[in-house]
Amino acid sequence: MVHEGETPKDMTIDRSDRPGHIGLVLLLATLLVGAILSLRFLGSEQAQPLILALLALFAMAGVFFLFAMAIGVIQFAGQGARNDITKIMADTAGEGLVVVEDDGRVIYANEGYLSLAGSSGGDVRAVERLFTGAPEVSEAIYRLAQAAREHRSGSEEIRLSPSLDGSQEFGWYRVRVRALPRPSGRQAALWTIADVTHERERQENVFQELQHAIDYLDHAPAGFLSIDPNGAIIYLNATLASWLDYDLAQVGSGGLALADVVPRNVVAMMTSFSGEPGSVRTETFDLDLRRRNGQFLPVRLYHRIAFGQNGRMGASRTLVLNRSPGVEVDEGQRAAEVRFARFFNNTPIAIATVNKAGRIVQANAPFTRLFVALPRTGEAGEGPSILDAFQENDRAQIEAALKAAAENRGDIQPLELHTAGEAGGSVRVWVTPVGETGSDGETAILYGLDTTDFRKVEEQLAQSQKMNAVGQLAGGVAHDFNNVLQAIIGYSDLLLANHRPTDPSFQDIMQIKQNANRAASLVRQLLAFSRRQTLRPEVLNLNDRLYELSMLLKRLLGERVELDLSHGRDLWFVKADLNQFEQVVMNLAVNARDAMPNGGRLAIRTANVAASEAARRNVNGMPPADYVVVEVSDTGTGMTPDVMGKIFEPFFTTKEVGKGTGLGLSTVFGIVKQSGGFIDVDSKVGQGTTFRIYLPRHIPGIEEMPEETKAETVKKPAADMTGQGTILLVEDEDPVRAVNARALSARGYTVLEAASGIEALQIIEERGAPVDLVVSDVVMPEMDGPTLLGELRKLYPDLKVIFVSGYAEDAFRKNLPDGEEFNFLPKPFSLRQLVEIVKQVMAR
Repeated sequence: MVHEGETPKDMTIDRSDRPGHIGLVLLLATLLVGAILSLRFLGSEQAQPLILALLALFAMAGVFFLFAMAIGVIQFAGQGARNDITKIMADTAGEGLVVVEDDGRVIYANEGYLSLAGSSGGDVRAVERLFTGAPEVSEAIYRLAQAAREHRSGSEEIRLSPSLDGSQEFGWYRVRVRALPRPSGRQAALWTIADVTHERERQENVFQELQHAIDYLDHAPAGFLSIDPNGAIIYLNATLASWLDYDLAQVGSGGLALADVVPRNVVAMMTSFSGEPGSVRTETFDLDLRRRNGQFLPVRLYHRIAFGQNGRMGASRTLVLNRSPGVEVDEGQRAAEVRFARFFNNTPIAIATVNKAGRIVQANAPFTRLFVALPRTGEAGEGPSILDAFQENDRAQIEAALKAAAENRGDIQPLELHTAGEAGGSVRVWVTPVGETGSDGETAILYGLDTTDFRKVEEQLAQSQKMNAVGQLAGGVAHDFNNVLQAIIGYSDLLLANHRPTDPSFQDIMQIKQNANRAASLVRQLLAFSRRQTLRPEVLNLNDRLYELSMLLKRLLGERVELDLSHGRDLWFVKADLNQFEQVVMNLAVNARDAMPNGGRLAIRTANVAASEAARRNVNGMPPADYVVVEVSDTGTGMTPDVMGKIFEPFFTTKEVGKGTGLGLSTVFGIVKQSGGFIDVDSKVGQGTTFRIYLPRHIPGIEEMPEETKAETVKKPAADMTGQGTILLVEDEDPVRAVNARALSARGYTVLEAASGIEALQIIEERGAPVDLVVSDVVMPEMDGPTLLGELRKLYPDLKVIFVSGYAEDAFRKNLPDGEEFNFLPKPFSLRQLVEIVKQVMAR
């Protein structure tokens, strides 16, 4: 063996054979002789120097003894024996052992390792040199070496071809590493290598035997499947897969759910049984399984379920018998029973019979699915009470209906009730008398129809109508208010141009303009909610935009909130307004921060959602298509269902007075909808909230320039704002028209003013010549901007036009002919913005 401190020529050394016991005997003998001499001369005065010398000698011997023990020259027999046993155990171990210091020097290797490594003499190969070859081998050894350098433990199973000794085509080795503490304080790692080739061969033999057993079960003349308590099919044999027209290789374990092959109303019944701990229950079902092509297969199921000691239902063992015509012929009563059971369990209407005491005697599968909160068993072996199926406020109505049925009355009106449980769905119930009491004591039949979805549609329709009405009102108010703000901002600009910053009135005017701009921001939010704001869509990669926005988000969230930004791979492009998208993310981040007053975590993730996945997500109103999803989730306080139903309404807020306008989420909703996207929200009180924004995938065309090129080609505003030419200014608001005319006239332009489209046409006809530019509002009485443009094009086809409006550009573009060219300036704007766009258009 190679041990620490050895040379390659001396392969063994044992430090446990040091003469510790001999030194101890000599020391004791010296002490004994010294004691005798001390007693012999103790009474003599001449003996005192001798005694002192002996005592000094004893002290020196003691110091020598302690020093020898400290450096290991002297050891006790027990420690040496333990070292001997440890050495023998390591040397004779069946596994290869090698100890390597941090600098890579091998300081110990037992015979097992030398045999595996094929080493002799002083050539001891390290583990990294021993295992080389395929990339997966190198990667596994690298992971172990990294663990050794970090003084961690690690384990890998490696397949090496050929084996280390070259006797087999391949070999399997289990390689472990762990930190090895040493008294000297230097770090080392212990590598353990075991040949597990035979163990792997035994596993493969067992696997082959298992494959034979599965093959026998797969080709049995009956179907077999196993279902877990969640309704997932965890096993399906080949016979049943063939009946259902599924490729067993493609289905695999967990690739199919019970709801895929069994009617939905039966799934709840098959996964909601109860039983005593440790018991086994077998149920028989006659129903239709659904093939992959949509056709039905009549079968009989023997559904066997075992319950654990905790009473929980385990995986089923379900035998399936084919009842198709020609497979097995049932005659007489049995055929009728099978046919009735299929019809009874496959009807979409929940059916149950109750006795005079109001307890359920018999129920079909849809009834079990609809009333999931209903106990499966009642008192004394009877069925559960039908009253337990409904909420407490509705029980008086069902009691009255059952009493009328017991009296054999036939004028019982349908009941609008709510099912028990947290879901509390809506259901319409018809109660009819049996007539003559049945053999099991039935007195009434209940027919139930789930109306939960209809109620939700009604509520959504009412909410949509309310939101549309509010949006129309908000858009109209915003448009009128924009004109007021336009005049305030315009006259503020005129006053600022005539006052120096040192003028005492300058700051007052700036305050007026800043507050007008704040009001304009609120107007933009109202327009976003009503989906009438101006959007400038461009091709975006949301990963890049979120990365650029991350620094601002971190400052916005503060130190208590951690930002986790996760980018989806190969993210698709979308087409949206960059500024509006950033506003959406910022609004959601601010809401998340306010929901985490004590700190937390905000996660923003992006991903591609294919059309098939979009259909499975079942987002309200979202058609199946390719989308890019932006998920914003927090660990905040969450929201109740009542609050979630109102979050997108304008001016609704849960914040304190003065800390929110209530327009944040309504703005988000409007921007997403105007961009052609959809928004979904999940929230649980105390767990947090997740918003998911789905934007349609956009495939850029050849004519669309990359975003970087667009950024470089943006025109810079002209330094000289003066110009020459005749401008026709059309605006129905007198203050707005007056301030805009003053600004343009001050820059050297000749301005013709018109208060309506009709007046503008009259000015052009009287002039008898075209103007250089028309600046027109869009929404005006008598004749709007697009109509005016159409009339002007008849006279002068090449006339340059700038439209100004508080509404979105797309709101009126549809009223213009295809390919119509015009420029657009959204209200409210500053006078500088007006002069800049006029200068740019006139220069073309």
